[in-house]
Amino acid sequence: MSADLGDRPKLKPFDEWRDIYDALENVRQRPGMWVRDGSLRELSVLLWGYHLALQVHGVEERFALDPAAGRFAQWLSRTRGWSLSCGWATAIEENAGGVPPLEAFFHLLDEWQASVEAEQPTAAEAGS
Repeated sequence: MSADLGDRPKLKPFDEWRDIYDALENVRQRPGMWVRDGSLRELSVLLWGYHLALQVHGVEERFALDPAAGRFAQWLSRTRGWSLSCGWATAIEENAGGVPPLEAFFHLLDEWQASVEAEQPTAAEAGS
């Protein structure tokens, strides 16, 4: 018997997305809707298209997921010592160690976001 579809988290409608991370949460919840066969390279292409759309339409949004030069890629290179010459998708695929690459990406993304948040001064520190 299949799992009850009511148990699955609800997808956030497009018009409620604030940034790329809302889009990525939809990918995390329903990867088959967004990338064929859990392809991390396909996700990278989707994100690159998002980045280009931001530029074309003059939308001010920090985009840290540039394949080779974004803050996420820089963090991977610094913390893992990986070459990012072919982009973060390739680096993650080559170093996933038996974990599905898309799963490894989300684990690393969560770790990176936690490190970014840890670097942010607290409200008390900012007021000092």
